[in-house]
Amino acid sequence: MTLEMLISGMKLNIADVAESMNLQADAIVINQCENNAYEEYDFNNHKIRCHSFNERGVGLSRNNALMRATGDILLFSDEDIVYAEGYAEKVLKAFEDRPWASVLFFNVEVEKERATYHTEKEHRIHWYNSGRYPTYSIACRREALHKNNITFNLLFGGGARYSNGEDSLFIRDCLKKGLKAYALPINIGREVPRPSTWFNGYTDKFFYDRGVLYKALYGRLAVPMGLRFLLRHRALLLKEKTFSQAFGLMRKGIREF
Repeated sequence: MTLEMLISGMKLNIADVAESMNLQADAIVINQCENNAYEEYDFNNHKIRCHSFNERGVGLSRNNALMRATGDILLFSDEDIVYAEGYAEKVLKAFEDRPWASVLFFNVEVEKERATYHTEKEHRIHWYNSGRYPTYSIACRREALHKNNITFNLLFGGGARYSNGEDSLFIRDCLKKGLKAYALPINIGREVPRPSTWFNGYTDKFFYDRGVLYKALYGRLAVPMGLRFLLRHRALLLKEKTFSQAFGLMRKGIREF
């Protein structure tokens, strides 16, 4: 069984990617920049295949990597992740020990204010507890994704029409297709802090886009799930807007999607 990294980035120095991320597996690097090119090189006996495209959109970037993947296990990543020693063996062993699982989620350390999850005990992922996981925590069996025609939505995420949520929709699609998914208390690396490519504060667009995402994720349950989201995080979200203003923007997104 082989592991392959699927890495998305923008305006990268291709030659430095493998070393800066401490890669310990083969990798496909998708570099969104101002030109189209291809090159590959070896790094510690691992093949690093680098595609540069003059385009934008994180969903498009991840799909470009996914359609070119050849590894048995695929670990999604971003350019700002630095991996721990031995992470590749940990990921492969986790799948070897769980032949029934098609999707596994691993811990990646991030700054406290950016943390959306931290798994302390192994548990199964269902639709109601799947919304917190970023793409860089996800590893999948390639064959399961291809057999079920699972890809990333091109409308959501950095560089797309709606600012985020491509990861949640990807996980939702995996679960809808019947893939078994589990979160594991296994750390594989850390995120290097950098400015967000999509978050500009709790603006009108933030709440509108969140409404659109909840409609795409939950359908008829979008309104109660949006209400739940605002109530649970009101101390953080409602510093500049009233509850009515924020909920109104979310409902507008729900109606218009």
